[in-house]
Amino acid sequence: MDKIAKFLPFLAWIDELKNPHTLKVDTIAGLTVALVLVPQSMAYAQLAGLPPQYGLYASFLPVMIAALMGSSRQLGTGPVAVVSLLTATAIPNIMPPGADLSTYIAYASSLAFLVGVFQFSLGVLKLGLVVNFLSHPVVVGFTNAAAIIIGSSQLSKIFGVVNPDAQHTYEQVWGVIVNATQHTHTTTLFIAILAFVIMIGVKKFAPKLPGVLLAVASTTIVSWAIDFGIPVTNGGLGGDIVGTIPQGLPTITVPNFDFSVLSQMVVVAITIGLIGFMEAISIAKAMAAQTKQRLSADQELIGQGLANIVSSFFQGYAVSGSFSRSAVNISAGAMTGFSSVVTAIIVGASLLWLTPLLFHLPQATLAAVIIMAVINLIKFAPIKHAWKVEKHDAIVSVSAFVLTLLFAPHLENGITIGVILSLALFLYRTMKPRFTELSAHDGSTMLVNALDNELDRCEVVSIVKYSGSLYFANAGYFEDKILNLIAEKHQCLKYIIVDMAGINQIDASGEETLSSLLERTSAVGVEILFARTEGIEKVLLRSGFMDKYGENRFYERRTDALRYAWKELGDYEAAAKSPLKHLIS
Repeated sequence: MDKIAKFLPFLAWIDELKNPHTLKVDTIAGLTVALVLVPQSMAYAQLAGLPPQYGLYASFLPVMIAALMGSSRQLGTGPVAVVSLLTATAIPNIMPPGADLSTYIAYASSLAFLVGVFQFSLGVLKLGLVVNFLSHPVVVGFTNAAAIIIGSSQLSKIFGVVNPDAQHTYEQVWGVIVNATQHTHTTTLFIAILAFVIMIGVKKFAPKLPGVLLAVASTTIVSWAIDFGIPVTNGGLGGDIVGTIPQGLPTITVPNFDFSVLSQMVVVAITIGLIGFMEAISIAKAMAAQTKQRLSADQELIGQGLANIVSSFFQGYAVSGSFSRSAVNISAGAMTGFSSVVTAIIVGASLLWLTPLLFHLPQATLAAVIIMAVINLIKFAPIKHAWKVEKHDAIVSVSAFVLTLLFAPHLENGITIGVILSLALFLYRTMKPRFTELSAHDGSTMLVNALDNELDRCEVVSIVKYSGSLYFANAGYFEDKILNLIAEKHQCLKYIIVDMAGINQIDASGEETLSSLLERTSAVGVEILFARTEGIEKVLLRSGFMDKYGENRFYERRTDALRYAWKELGDYEAAAKSPLKHLIS
């Protein structure tokens, strides 16, 4: 049963539904999440450039599939802000000139399919760790920038003005602000403010109530009552409303498998796949720590991947795990993935029977819903904290933030450069690992950094410590440090003892460097001994390095190597004057 449950994770919790209490709390949690998901998904669909019903399509079967095939019991999957924005910014750059809305919808489904295949493949191949290429500083910078872009993209709907065409997002936002100072639609702004007041008020004074749903219901009633959305020429107040939403469940539609189209989406699909999964796995880990449940990153990739593939075949677009809805789910008491199944059923019921009620829903309300959702994503405190920990990380984070804003709507450029900077920073750090010469306080047998502690150094025998992997990028640095040490101590230095406890990995370049050093230093009368080689001993044995240079060069302890060196030198007078004398007594 356990082996089958690895492939069908829902088998691990389905028997728990026999408990009436579990069934009850999951049903209530599923209903609660659905009350948030229905209006949110419509708003996010419009953020993605799609009609609102496509957000509901993406909130139906994908939600259920992710719950059944993922490892997290409380993760709420569906449309999310960042993925919606990435979809909206990617597709217009791929579509042929003059293409209509139906082509846009088809491309969105194809992109979801590609995202799903990418995530599913990573999960099956157990490559979930690839998400670590997106470092925390890059994600923080990108998320902050994306949240600002998402929020600012809704300003035209808040003020009821035209969204001007522009090459860059910041130019478009400035155009909206200029238009708003001259042509704000007063009623639209009033409805947006009403929606904000309701959501903020409910969150502050009655947080258990569905503030988003109350805002949607209230503004829809007001819109209907005052003839909002009806043209002024027909006696109405003007403004934009959702309008007619087709009733019925989504039908099976095969995505566009044109290779030329899919090949243009690869970079964006990888970006969405990684960003979306990072959002999903982050909240899933937080909830797993709270509930003490088992979580598998690879299984979660499979679940998210299948959810996106199913979404692509049922007229949806790319989905991911949601921070806000997952938090609602677990706070409502969800115990198993059945809560998400209930959510999907309620979304399906809404598609069948409730869409006519949303005809008068103002677009300004959906814009307010999006802005309220992304405000929580804007967090600059982690960047300040990164500056205190490691300034380079803060610089990478700020770079990702600024570049994402400048490149928008081409968001993938910002995050790609951020990843490159992050990897370059990692390479830079590993190119110059910590190399220290060790010595001891008078009367002490403990070896410490001689430079930091202002200690005398032995001129005849030096003990050095190298902390980090010894590989192609830093092998030359290690060699230079050893040669500089020899040059510094001129003709006095006879032995160098290398403490290798901090080296846990060595590649062919590193091993070749060690061989070259032994031969070069021996030629000038300086011998190198190695102590505490446990981390790389197997490699040195397998390569024949230890056999070639003799066992008398390798020691379990630094003191053993030191005693050997003084014994070979036979200079006991120099040993008595050495700051290392307490180690050889």
